[in-house]
Amino acid sequence: MNKVPITVRGAERLREELSNLKSVVRPRIIQAISEARAHGDLKENAEYHAAREQQSFTEGRIKEIEAKLSNCQIIDVTQLHADGKVVFGSTVEIEDLDTEQVVTYQIVGEDEADIKAGRISNTSPIARALIGKREEDVVTVQTPGGVKELEIRKISYI
Repeated sequence: MNKVPITVRGAERLREELSNLKSVVRPRIIQAISEARAHGDLKENAEYHAAREQQSFTEGRIKEIEAKLSNCQIIDVTQLHADGKVVFGSTVEIEDLDTEQVVTYQIVGEDEADIKAGRISNTSPIARALIGKREEDVVTVQTPGGVKELEIRKISYI
């Protein structure tokens, strides 16, 4: 099975979420189930059923995070010798040559992608077009909004 790339920061976020789920959320749910059981008849106890549903969701998320962490390859972009090229984990400032709009994206794994935070998946059309290119290179990208010409203005490895 292929390892899924993830940045150091992405792995830290997953570990923090896992720790919170195990040490804070899980005990709170167990307490809620215990209190709901004390109210008697479980068949008609909405609190009990809601707590059990939340427990099921939480346990599923714990398993999902543990699987992701066990099947990932953590890439520390600060340790890469990228030779001035765009690589997984690098932060790229690009300019849309048609609109002159400048945006900055970090290329991350699918689980870390968050366009509002400036993190795009390494499998996205823009990231695939940028990987391997250098500053001042112009790339043509087919996006849902049409063909875009983007110029790489700056690449950083932070």
